Amino acid sequence: MQFRFLPERPLAALRLSAGQCVLLDPAARSGAASCLEVLEGIARVYCPCEETEGMTLAFLQAGDQLRTDRLCSEGVCVEALTPLSFRSDAEPLPGQGFDPVNEWTLQLLRIRHLGSAEQRLHALLALLVRRLGHRRGAWCDLPFRLTHERIAELIGTTRVTTTRLISRIRREQLLLVPSGETGLKLAPALVENAPLAAA
Repeated sequence: MQFRFLPERPLAALRLSAGQCVLLDPAARSGAASCLEVLEGIARVYCPCEETEGMTLAFLQAGDQLRTDRLCSEGVCVEALTPLSFRSDAEPLPGQGFDPVNEWTLQLLRIRHLGSAEQRLHALLALLVRRLGHRRGAWCDLPFRLTHERIAELIGTTRVTTTRLISRIRREQLLLVPSGETGLKLAPALVENAPLAAA
């Protein structure tokens, strides 16, 4: 995946189109602001390290912060899943005690430990809708799509298995992929009956 480097000077707003990525290099940011804050849109935070390249750590939405002083030495990449705007001059919220990256990493780890790939896919889709989507009429909307390869990485299976499982959910009419739209529609029953539903 290609990315550009985040400018060292703090910015009040940086915009990315869906699909664009920036690398946050902690070595280049010494002395710079220690926090990014998403202003609008949805981002995926992932590891650029050679051994784990592409490993998803978290998803962020408006109001979420990413502490740049807590990154591994290789840094992290931020990918825009929807048109994204964030600031790189934010100050960490005092006494918040909640770190969205750590929370997402924990939830994704919990999903990876479910017994079957079907359970893991079900739990992942429900988590994404609960945290980043919303209910609209008879469906739950997720405002972006992930490739089958990315979903396979998230649930610890192959792309072929992921495609087979998604095809089954679509045949059961629990998942719609509207032509010409950037998001997905999921049946509320799929979300409500998911493993780890209280997560």
